[in-house]
Amino acid sequence: MHQTTLTPTRRQAVTALAAAGSLTALTACAPGSSGGSSSGDGTLRVSTWGNDSRLQLTQQAAAAFQEANPGVTVAVENSEWTSYWDKLATSTAANDSPDVIQMDEAYIAAYGTRGALLDLGEADGLDLSAMNTTVLDTGNVDGTLVGAPIGVGNLSVGVNPVLLEQAGVAMPDDTTWTWEQFRDIAAQVSAALGGQGVVGFDMFGFGAAEVGAWVRQFGQEVFPREDEEPASVENFQSYFDFANSLVASGACPQASVQSENSTSALDASLFATNKSAFHLQFHTQISAYAAASGTQLGLLRLPAQQAGQSPRMVNKASMYWSIASRTAQSENAAKFVQFMLTNPTATKILTTERGIPAIPEVRQDIEPVLDEQSKIALQFSEDIASEVVDPPQVTPSGASAWNTEFTTIGTEQLFGRSTPADAAQRALTTSQGML
Repeated sequence: MHQTTLTPTRRQAVTALAAAGSLTALTACAPGSSGGSSSGDGTLRVSTWGNDSRLQLTQQAAAAFQEANPGVTVAVENSEWTSYWDKLATSTAANDSPDVIQMDEAYIAAYGTRGALLDLGEADGLDLSAMNTTVLDTGNVDGTLVGAPIGVGNLSVGVNPVLLEQAGVAMPDDTTWTWEQFRDIAAQVSAALGGQGVVGFDMFGFGAAEVGAWVRQFGQEVFPREDEEPASVENFQSYFDFANSLVASGACPQASVQSENSTSALDASLFATNKSAFHLQFHTQISAYAAASGTQLGLLRLPAQQAGQSPRMVNKASMYWSIASRTAQSENAAKFVQFMLTNPTATKILTTERGIPAIPEVRQDIEPVLDEQSKIALQFSEDIASEVVDPPQVTPSGASAWNTEFTTIGTEQLFGRSTPADAAQRALTTSQGML
């Protein structure tokens, strides 16, 4: 599903959680203990997910690390998202996990609370002091730093300026617009270009990142900290009501089109094929959509609930580097993470592929080598830097399946199989049950 590209299937979520549940036995194991995760020949194993482009860039950066560290061999073990978590859960339960693990926000607590990840605060040779503390803290689980944020992403509105111009619609002022205004603008595009198969807004109503941003604008969180207000059933319902109003107004297509679009390959999606003027995504994904569409695309802030209010956008860690707690190569693993995050040789290879670098100095280093579309994403980060609010806590260990469960709830509501009120109650009950 490319709407939230890091969403697992229900089966994968359950499998990963079941295997992760067997990690409890690892909590008593000291880092670097026998039976660790490194291969017998001393090779540093690094697990990643992603497409061929990411793999090639990662391999280039790993080769540079090897050249800078004679005697260290790196093996990159790459999988697509669809199988990554199954493999990691199985290998970790068998005490054979990779030494360095590309980790996601949805799973970091599940692994971190079970002792499967090294305390990076105690890792020799790893210095993350240059990273913004609010971003770095997203790698903390129960007070222990178990993930080093690689990059940051902001849920934002991607926009196709060419389609707006063709529709005779002015570029909106994203510093003042509301969700209702956004809906009306998208409906105008659909009305003007619908005969050409173009819609204003491609899909909305079943994304976990969307609903998280929606309730945050009411000062609530789906998975709140102790001092935060939990999402209310009323605000879950207002999210579903708005999704239905998008379809009723013509701003979004019918449920069947949205569902098909959400599961299509990115380069075949409506936004990537110049058939949708607006699309919600984490902002660094705009480069992939632009490459597929052949159009220079733009980025806009999220709309607010009311004019003059803040959209309360946050910096989300795009992904993390974690180190297995049982690695026999903790020193080399820490050197590798440090190299990938801060060494100009690596960062100028990786640029924004895993998000806007989480260390400000690195952003300055890579800017001269970025293409124009990546520079747009980098500029967007800088433009909203003073506006973002503190990010939410990472998904709790029992809630890794939330993305999948919410997608099911939202999809059924959009198809009319449940009412907004029933879907809201189910969303609330499901999220609370996962805690």
